[in-house]
Amino acid sequence: MPSGPSPRTSIEGKLFATVLLSVALGTSIPFGLLRLGAHPILAWSGGLLLALILAFALLRPITRNLNRALQSLEGGLLNFRDGDFSISLALNRDDQLGQLAELYNEVGEILRRERAHIHQRELLLDTVIQSSPLALLLIDQSEHIIYANTSARHMLHDGKPLQGHLLGQILPLCPPELAQAIEQKQDGLTSYLDGERSHTLHISNSTFVLNSQKHRLILLREMTRELTRAEVQVWKKVIRLISHELNNSLAPISSMAHSGKLLSEKIDSQQLAGVFDVIAERCRHLTEFTQGYARFAKLPPPVCEEVPWSGLITRLQPLHPFQIHGSLPSRPGYFDPTQLEQALLNLLKNAAESGSAVEDITLQVATDTHGQLLTVRDRGTGMSDKVLQQALLPFYSTKPQGVGLGLALCREIIDAHNGQIQLHNRAEGGLQVSLWLPWQGHHPQE
Repeated sequence: MPSGPSPRTSIEGKLFATVLLSVALGTSIPFGLLRLGAHPILAWSGGLLLALILAFALLRPITRNLNRALQSLEGGLLNFRDGDFSISLALNRDDQLGQLAELYNEVGEILRRERAHIHQRELLLDTVIQSSPLALLLIDQSEHIIYANTSARHMLHDGKPLQGHLLGQILPLCPPELAQAIEQKQDGLTSYLDGERSHTLHISNSTFVLNSQKHRLILLREMTRELTRAEVQVWKKVIRLISHELNNSLAPISSMAHSGKLLSEKIDSQQLAGVFDVIAERCRHLTEFTQGYARFAKLPPPVCEEVPWSGLITRLQPLHPFQIHGSLPSRPGYFDPTQLEQALLNLLKNAAESGSAVEDITLQVATDTHGQLLTVRDRGTGMSDKVLQQALLPFYSTKPQGVGLGLALCREIIDAHNGQIQLHNRAEGGLQVSLWLPWQGHHPQE
């Protein structure tokens, strides 16, 4: 015999059985009354009336339960329409309504799982977008900002919320160059000056339809660090090429100058010997010049270690005297000691050559949970706005005999440490240079 679940009792079967029972009872009663001698019309009328009453009495509980079940299903479907999938039906019925209730509960469970899955993906996506260094703005058709991530809030509104603001209310708070690029829907690179620092951003605009409305997506990416690194790599390549060619020429010239001087001594010509001495001296000077650039072009990766601040200060002070501003942190520094000493020596040398008194040249060291900050200050002549914008570029120098490598080497060293360098003119006169270095394993947001 075939096996399987027993068939459920249908609602139609229950109704049919009830009506059949009522009819059977209603027809049996008139026959009994006729045997007792009752009038036929009265007997059949009484039987019909009794059958109707009996049918109503038997069908009432069935219809009441049926109405309750239908109301439960209706309420559940209304919850579905309103997006509420948390309600389950508790209908313990062995009929089609019970089957519908079970199917409703199964669909509700599937929808609950799907909603939870979509919610988790939305949380993950929002976490990724909020932590991204890429600034993101979503503008609706009425020019209202309906979404902005953390980078956009810090870039355009000092970290304050942007949702709900009109784009026209936010743009006046931005640098004019950036506001103009956003307003004109430009795509590509734009640069602006924030105080004394130059920034370069890549702007991208796109439009799409969301909820039958046109929306605009603005992406702002900070390109300053990437462009700076690319620029430095180009400079390094040029320096290596020039150094190679100069060294190939200077070595034989120096050798020939030495041989010429020996020949001039044999013929006892002081004037000729002096000429060869000048040539040899210029060769030495050019060799030292190219070696300085070669050190910049071949700066090795930093080998960071813990360094006591007192030891660093002890090694620096005999070379370029300065004053310590404040107390030294108890926590040791973490950096490449050779490279950072070179960077600080360049800064202290510049401070001494700026016309500042020795007692006004100071070094301050501070640390926090994120990194270490070294600040060199002087009371010299400072820098003009034009010089500040180009001071960190290789080959740029305002000194008559300068080669333009001091600050460029400092920037290269600090960048290799994943740090930042900033130059500011002091309000009372002089220059302030700040070097920020992260602790081990910490990387700043670019």
